Amino acid sequence: MDKGKKLEFYELFEKLLAALNRPDGFDIDEIQTALGAVCDFFHISKGITEFYKSVSYEKAGRGEIFVGYDNGKGGKEIVHRRIVTKSMAVVKCSAFMPDDCEPLTEEEKYKLDLVMRTLLSFVSRYRLQSVVEKFGFYDDSGYKNVRAFLRYLENLNSDNRLGGNTAVYFNLRHFTLINREIGRGAGDVAIRNYFNLVNDVVGDKGIVCRVGGDNFVAVLEDSLLEKVLDILRGAPVIYDTNNGKRIRVSASTGVFRMKDDFTFDAPGDIMDRILAASQAAKFGGKDSIVFFDDKMEISKEKRMRMQQVFPQALKNEKFKVFYQPKIDIKTGEIVGAEALCRWLSGGKIISPVDFIPILEYNTDICKLDFYMLDHVCKDIRRWLDEKKKVVRVSVNLSRKHMMDVDLTETIINIVDSHNVPHEYIEIELTETTTDVEFRDLKRVVSSLQQAGICTSVDDFGMGYSSLNLIREIPWNVLKVDRSFLPIDGDNECSTRSVMFKYVVRMANELGLECIAEGVETAKQIKILLDNNCFLAQGFLFDKPLPLEEFEERLDKQKYIIDQDIFNV
Repeated sequence: MDKGKKLEFYELFEKLLAALNRPDGFDIDEIQTALGAVCDFFHISKGITEFYKSVSYEKAGRGEIFVGYDNGKGGKEIVHRRIVTKSMAVVKCSAFMPDDCEPLTEEEKYKLDLVMRTLLSFVSRYRLQSVVEKFGFYDDSGYKNVRAFLRYLENLNSDNRLGGNTAVYFNLRHFTLINREIGRGAGDVAIRNYFNLVNDVVGDKGIVCRVGGDNFVAVLEDSLLEKVLDILRGAPVIYDTNNGKRIRVSASTGVFRMKDDFTFDAPGDIMDRILAASQAAKFGGKDSIVFFDDKMEISKEKRMRMQQVFPQALKNEKFKVFYQPKIDIKTGEIVGAEALCRWLSGGKIISPVDFIPILEYNTDICKLDFYMLDHVCKDIRRWLDEKKKVVRVSVNLSRKHMMDVDLTETIINIVDSHNVPHEYIEIELTETTTDVEFRDLKRVVSSLQQAGICTSVDDFGMGYSSLNLIREIPWNVLKVDRSFLPIDGDNECSTRSVMFKYVVRMANELGLECIAEGVETAKQIKILLDNNCFLAQGFLFDKPLPLEEFEERLDKQKYIIDQDIFNV
């Protein structure tokens, strides 16, 4: 190769290198033009590169083939290069030359090989970057993930474009039940189609990502918010593409509008706000869409302070067990009690409504539940040793425990460590949430019953799956929520009266103990008696009592039930 040819090659090679290594990103047309010029120089008729994620993918032919140059003249393969990267990806490069062209000299082959090695390096680097992007910023189902969301926020902030955008966190409502009704596969289709509805509206003016399961986050321009919220309030989506079957999907949604004066220190500033608003939408019982405001900011600070002092308060036993009696209304006898938690701080009692929801943000509530069970067992053991009357005590467990495969073993170990007969313990589990898989709940209840520990479903009637709950899970006790209990102004034809009547009848026919919560008046006692519900709990008898006062009640044995009640 003479000096002029060498100079021409290096000029062409330099242009190719420049196209492959632009700091602002490559232009595929520029690369193809530069590569075409190199191929013409060597009389190459076609150049092919291949990329495979692994050797096994290569063997199966599962890769990407890119024809970088083809002048249509065909020919035979004259040079082939294959490399395996450190990550075990395979990259190949092949060059073809027409049969009527003179063979390349050794020097030309060397320079062509240099070009091919350069291309291999570029392809492997580019494709691996793409793989890293996929694994780093997409989940296993192909949804953009939280990392993609946080990166998008960081980019908006660096460009001073956060103002005029809105962040949204949404959780699909009752989707556990939807999966049970239509099947998990169809449920996944419904989620994808619902996601697509939102994503199509957002387009390139924002980003929609999945946090996990049926939880999603998004950032979008303010002008798109109402269209997105319309979908989140509820929209029909197809779940069976063959038959066009549809289901209505809605979401509990937290919204935070970023004004121009919003100060962004970290992505967590936004995540905390939309998550708090979403939790308010999910558990607030009113609106399914909640906008973050200053009051929630105060609540966030309160939550953080409470979470900070909780470990020490637990260690110092600032949490006390209060007992609310359960009464047999035919005899006035105390037949049980519910253990309720009170937090003593600074000489004052903190109400459970002020700390239980906060502790449920993480696993602190589980620590408190086990603490309560342990202290109840201590009290029962002392009553037994002192030959006092002992009744079965129910202890509430948060739904947070349901994923704990060792839950039953932990409960039994606590009870047995105090040598308490299992018959004196009842575990209450609420049905007011829909995000607990039935199989987990059924597993826990069944295993507790096998150990001789009684179980009760709390607040029956407040959930979205009440009948399935008692049909599929072998409870011992059904606690009827106070919202079902008729009040003094109700007649026997009122909705509450009719529903209470049939809930109690159903429980009795299923062989379940049935206890009414929130009993406050003499007329309600008469209603219970008329409907064969003989167990009651409520302020008519007693509020939750400190240990000493409850023990005094136990010593008295009975409450006096006014016989005039029977004539109300």
